[in-house]
Amino acid sequence: MRNQVVQFMKQLSGMLHPSLFASVSNQNNAANIAFLRQLQRELKAEDVLQVPFSDLKVVVFDLETTGFYPQKGDRILSIGAVKVVGDQLKDSDVFYSLVNNINPLPDTIKELTGICEDDLEHAPELGTVLREFYQFTQTVPLIAHHATHEKNFMHHASWSTLKMNFQHRVIDTSFLTKIVEPAKSLVSLDECCNHFGIQITKRHHALHDAIATAKLWTKSIQLIQEHGFHTLSDVYTHLANR
Repeated sequence: MRNQVVQFMKQLSGMLHPSLFASVSNQNNAANIAFLRQLQRELKAEDVLQVPFSDLKVVVFDLETTGFYPQKGDRILSIGAVKVVGDQLKDSDVFYSLVNNINPLPDTIKELTGICEDDLEHAPELGTVLREFYQFTQTVPLIAHHATHEKNFMHHASWSTLKMNFQHRVIDTSFLTKIVEPAKSLVSLDECCNHFGIQITKRHHALHDAIATAKLWTKSIQLIQEHGFHTLSDVYTHLANR
């Protein structure tokens, strides 16, 4: 709603006093800052270790990026995410956004992701996308495949654009896969999904990869409970004692 108000003010900026538009923008910024500060306070207090897997709420997400090293200038091109409760994927409750980028994309990235410069020209800025993403996720844990990649980019992006430390708990899908399939060498998302009979609709698209990862997570939740694990605390304790 606030974005609609700001857009409306922009359209009428020639007829309204500049101070009125500035006032709305300042209120919008203040609300965003207040939300992010409250989110960080709630994240510090969040304890999901004892929540039964059957009730555990998570957001499974994926990033498409220009490379692997945000500290060296690689950028986020898109973010996709889907909510999961227990072993139930909420495929109608999703998040997806491209991210504005003015730099030319490597041909390899365009071929891999299907994203081109024209797609990103009018996409929202990274700070806007991150704020909307955090409004979507709230304080629930985040799930990703090969989560180190996502964590590195989220840490860098959150601080560089919002001056906010990235504090969400991020869990790698392999956290459970290694327990339920200890004899298998399952590394890539393709290998894992093929093993469990999960179809990826469109590979290297942030939302479709997030949905495939969510299906992998829900399958792992079902299997991990059959192995006698009922909470994240159970799994952490098992891994610590191996």
